[in-house]
Amino acid sequence: MDNNDYRASHYRQLDDGTVECMLCPHHCHIADGKTGVCRSRRNRNGVLYSEVYGKPCALAIDPVEKKPLYHFHPGTKCLSVACTGCNFRCLNCQNHDISQASPDQVPHYRLSPEQLVALCEEHHCPGIAYTYTEPLTYIEYVTDAARLAHERGLWNILVTAGYVCQQPLADLLPYLDAANVDLKSFSDEIYHRVSGGRLSTVLDTILAMRDAGVWIELTNLVIPGINDDMEMIRSMCRWMTDNGLAGTPLHFSRFFPKYRMKDVPPTPVETLRQARQIALDEGIRYVHLGNV
Repeated sequence: MDNNDYRASHYRQLDDGTVECMLCPHHCHIADGKTGVCRSRRNRNGVLYSEVYGKPCALAIDPVEKKPLYHFHPGTKCLSVACTGCNFRCLNCQNHDISQASPDQVPHYRLSPEQLVALCEEHHCPGIAYTYTEPLTYIEYVTDAARLAHERGLWNILVTAGYVCQQPLADLLPYLDAANVDLKSFSDEIYHRVSGGRLSTVLDTILAMRDAGVWIELTNLVIPGINDDMEMIRSMCRWMTDNGLAGTPLHFSRFFPKYRMKDVPPTPVETLRQARQIALDEGIRYVHLGNV
């Protein structure tokens, strides 16, 4: 075991030496020496460890618009940070080289939460964005850094697919200022087939963020032949308005062939325009097109 591996939260020990991870709805039963779906949480002798705590694999200074957040302090920059790991298996993953990799397959830095916050201040960034992979899979690192950043008056931005159980999310929410949630489709079947998850959990995450006063923007990557059905998009927009999210910015993003979807063509720009018009017709006030 790496001396810097960090004992994870949100799990329980089972009688046969396995552990049940309680972080996300997968509830992985992890045998000794093995990891869960996210590849970054390992059972060692009945104790679950995060193998990426304080070990980011990516650091960058980005415009906040790149997250994308268009209505949260536009024109400012943020320190972006990521560790390896994701609890989805999206066939179209844009960052699969770090999100679909094990920690020992990717070079990383050593950066404690205190050092991360200090780095943010050193570069005069007003906030930190936990992004690129799935930050909720290394929630201990995110929560500790976010708490320190919050105490220093820095913003905390979460870029996430939102697949997490409610209690771990509740521990993080007091320190979050903004989030972009990737709402991949409005079909449970598509979520299961393309990403390996369920829609209802993501919707619960969005509503919990809304109730906590987090600034939310949603991104919907429109993939030809997968989630480009306009009636499904209309249903998504109606769910937003029905749940007090008409003022939540919605980003329709253009798909390009990637990872295990290299045989799917790019999204026609006209498809995005149709989606945007539907969203406006349904009462969504801020609708943006991305990757065009």
